[in-house]
Amino acid sequence: MFEQVKLAYATDALEPHIDKETVETHHGKHHATYTTNLNNFAEKAGVADMDIEQLLASLDSIEDPALRTAIRNNGGGFYNHNLYFSTISPNGGGEPEGRLAAKINESFGSFAALKEKLTNLALSQFGSGWAWLEVDEAGNLSASSTLNQDNPISLNTGKKPIVAIDVWEHAYYLKYKNLRADYVKALFEVIDWKLVAEKYDAIAG
Repeated sequence: MFEQVKLAYATDALEPHIDKETVETHHGKHHATYTTNLNNFAEKAGVADMDIEQLLASLDSIEDPALRTAIRNNGGGFYNHNLYFSTISPNGGGEPEGRLAAKINESFGSFAALKEKLTNLALSQFGSGWAWLEVDEAGNLSASSTLNQDNPISLNTGKKPIVAIDVWEHAYYLKYKNLRADYVKALFEVIDWKLVAEKYDAIAG
């Protein structure tokens, strides 16, 4: 059974950057629905015992096209939101340190350049989707964007995301309306780079 990540903070703890109502709706309704749907469809497809990364990387093995699409959408929604909510916190903001900071400087030139890259990817995404900071098994960093609930794993890029910027309107519309740029700027104030560094180290070794 796939389990929705539990919030490690109160629903109002990210204010004023991300408001309580958005967290409650985003995590408590949207994310919860993706989780419920994924479990239902995975059971029907006989893949409920798979690891979520393994499942997303092997979608082509699901023969029924309707189930494949449903698991791609809801499995992506489940995985993406688990990452999103587990890498933001009231202790976020600032800049990464140590090994991750050095790798960011090597890959992008500076942390400021990374922020600009991710912001541009998030703002240029037409319609719903995500911007990612991702890492391969050798520890190399890159940035990308995907449509809808796709991610680097479901697209079989050989990379795993460690930062997720959700630009579906449900992530920001209650507070920021159509001002996506204001939301993305605010999100950087709650991205917890210590938590991101832990994910980087787990993948890069």
